[in-house]
Formats: sequence, C-alpha cells, structure tokens
Amino acid sequence: MTADDLATLAPPAASAPASARRRPPRADNRLPRILDAAARLIRQHGYQATTMRDIAAATGMLAGSLYYHFASKDELLVAVYAEGVRRISEPVAAALARDLDPWTRLEAVCTAHLAELLGDSDYAQVVIRVQPADAPDASARLVALRDDYEQLFARALVGLPLRNRADRRALKLMLLGSLNYAQTWWRPGGDSPQVIARQFVRLLRHQLEP
Repeated sequence: MTADDLATLAPPAASAPASARRRPPRADNRLPRILDAAARLIRQHGYQATTMRDIAAATGMLAGSLYYHFASKDELLVAVYAEGVRRISEPVAAALARDLDPWTRLEAVCTAHLAELLGDSDYAQVVIRVQPADAPDASARLVALRDDYEQLFARALVGLPLRNRADRRALKLMLLGSLNYAQTWWRPGGDSPQVIARQFVRLLRHQLEP
C-alpha cells in the first residue's frame, strides 16, 4: 500500500468550531453601504424579518457576495450594533470629559445621548430596539457592547451628591430607560434633547440631592 493509498483511508479532518470559522468583515469601500442598508432595514422591518437577501439587494449586490463580508446575519447585526454604540458613545464621552459640575455634566451626557437617539439615526434605533434574545448566537456580544456603553454612562453618576441610601446602579438603569423611551413619544418639533435632559435631571436632583 502506497502513501497515497494511506492518505485516501485517513479520516477527514474535523471541521473547526463555529467560533473558529468566524471571519472578520472584509474591508473595502462597500462595507459602509452594507452597514447603512442593514441598519435601515432592521430599523424598518425588525431583525427577524430582515434577510441577507434584502440587505444585498439594497446595496446592489448578489446575496452570495454578502457572505464574503459577513459569515451570517448575526455577524452583520453585531457589526451594525457596534457601530451604533460607537456613534452614541463618542458624543457622550465628549460630554463626560467636559469640566462641569456633576449635575450639569449629567445633563450634558443625557443631552448627547438623546441627540443621537432622536436624530433619526438608524444605528441608534437598532441599538435601542434589537434585544440580545433576538439573536441568540450573538447575544453575548450584544450584551457586552451594551454593558460597555452603560459603564461609560455610569461614570456620569459617580460624582453626584446623592442621599446616602441612593442606589447609583438603579439610578443608571432608571435614567437610561427613561431616556431610551423618549423615542416612542417624542415628535419632530417637540422639546429639544437639551430641554428634555434638563427636565429629567432637575427632577432627579430635586428627589435625590441631600
């Protein structure tokens, strides 16, 4: 028996696990258009109802070509979600870095968050509307992205003079929930993000300041 014969009898190599097969998006000038189209369609139709074929058609690509950039729809969702978190985080981090007293800084942070959320951003709407449970295979990465942003937001609460028994984690969750819900009732021409943020922070200060 020759070496070639032995090779034909050898068992096939085990396939790599899904995590090992995951490949990063290919970098070229079509990537921003893909992300933009995915964010827009997911916002309009929801994650479950949006298909890779829909996204490919919106970017003028064949459906199969999209898989050269993303191995699955979940991988594309993570990329869109990460871009949304980045777009919200940058103005919030800039507001957080300003040399202001704690309550005024919190107002600036809330204003920055609302400005992105109410500014008709498809990416921000994906971050707000898509829940980790909507994409079980990607849920851990979506939660990690969300948690990273919440930690940034939590820094705005650190220096606040609060009553001794005030729970800052509960305050963070309550405030973020209130800010995020604004996208359901706010209408163009209504109060500006700065006015809404000022009203929210004024209520908190009245209730929680020693």
